[in-house]
Amino acid sequence: MPAQTIRRATEADAVDLLPVFVEGFLDGPIADWLIEDRDERRIIYERYFRLMLRQGLANGWVDTTAGLNGAAIWYRRPAAAAGPPPGYQDDMAYATGRHLARFRLIDAMFEEHRPRIEHIYLAFIAVAPGHRGKGVGTALLAHAHAELDEVGLPAYLEASNADNMRLYKRLGWEASPPLFLPKAGPPFWRMWRSQPDPTAADVTP
Repeated sequence: MPAQTIRRATEADAVDLLPVFVEGFLDGPIADWLIEDRDERRIIYERYFRLMLRQGLANGWVDTTAGLNGAAIWYRRPAAAAGPPPGYQDDMAYATGRHLARFRLIDAMFEEHRPRIEHIYLAFIAVAPGHRGKGVGTALLAHAHAELDEVGLPAYLEASNADNMRLYKRLGWEASPPLFLPKAGPPFWRMWRSQPDPTAADVTP
């Protein structure tokens, strides 16, 4: 299996990466909870992930492969809550339409339970359907792990299903007991990647 080349995505990559995220998150327990109708979900997700990519490129960073067949959106999060960037709430309302309330519920629950120390946050990671099982996601994470080790900061994510949670555990992340989304929602797992030296150089990867 050839090695994956990982690089920083640019705004020019957003058009090609959008379907990677839409297809990567179109099915699953949280997707079913957010938007019951799959056809409508695809329409909403196209607007939603266009916004998520824009936010990631502007306020965090996006890693991708040379072939644009996988990508991950990362942020550096301070210990204290910083609040959403200007215009985010209006953009979310447009992107999610009549489903805004549930998207706000999940945002609020994730914010409530996030770590209260400085960390690197993996917001989304997705692999194009035809490239799953070929090490793309693992390569994206391995690249990020190397950068995290240089920076000396811990990392955090929410795993949306048990299979993903077990994959992250195999790659060195620790899982907390599951939490459940409101309104009889599905579980998710808070996952933490510790760093042995939190006083290392303060440089954004």
